Amino acid sequence: MLRPLQIILICLAVILLTMIPASTLANSSENFYEEHGQVFDDWGVCRTRGAGQDGFFQFFSKTEFRPVITFESLGENADKAYQLGRAFAKDYPDPSQRAEKIFTFARDRIRYTSDTDQFGFEEFAQNADEVAATIEQQGFAYGDCEDYAILLAVMYKGADYRSAIVLAPDHAATLVYLPEYKRANRSLSLDSESGWVWAEATGGNNPLGWMPERYMGVQLAAYEVTGEALTTLQTPTETPATVTQKGGSTGIQISPFFSVIALMWLLSLFRRRR
Repeated sequence: MLRPLQIILICLAVILLTMIPASTLANSSENFYEEHGQVFDDWGVCRTRGAGQDGFFQFFSKTEFRPVITFESLGENADKAYQLGRAFAKDYPDPSQRAEKIFTFARDRIRYTSDTDQFGFEEFAQNADEVAATIEQQGFAYGDCEDYAILLAVMYKGADYRSAIVLAPDHAATLVYLPEYKRANRSLSLDSESGWVWAEATGGNNPLGWMPERYMGVQLAAYEVTGEALTTLQTPTETPATVTQKGGSTGIQISPFFSVIALMWLLSLFRRRR
């Protein structure tokens, strides 16, 4: 029969093991690489730059872009974020209610944090599965406007909606196609097709369909997200990089190395007491 001290030590060992944190951010991307001061994932997508052929949004001009990072979570790459959308489609058959529930999920489960505070980079985009995995593990995630937009765009696709990424000056949001939705303060058109609703989840109290006045009447760029899956753009050739969250973490974090050492020490105590 175990003595009280042995029971306490076993409990401490279990607690130590459960406090081991994940060291990287990756889910659909398993590795990150640094090249010329920029961070790339193993798809060859630059996470710290939106512009260029390998940028996460492939900016070509102020009105032309292609959000390739969403394709890391769609098609044959579909994973956690897409499946979250599928679950909402199953639980909420009414299209308007389902769209609101998905919007509220992203709005309430992501806490707005700048990339500089979270990662130490002026820009760092997370893919939808990385954000969804963090929410699954912690109950919430940290991110900025493009992280909200990317997650929403993928979840809406998983929930049988048409969705798009929309870019305003220094800002990203999501559009969802809801022609019957009556609660939006502005109905938008994409490629001359009306019925698109603005999904601005960065504000803690924003409802679905609320479009900030500062973005009305300004030049916007939008890209409808398809079910396209991303294939590797380019194989990184430089130094492997570990991407960790600098800020926004909660609770106590203990190095896995010291946790294992502590467990070995506890087990040695058991042997001595026999």
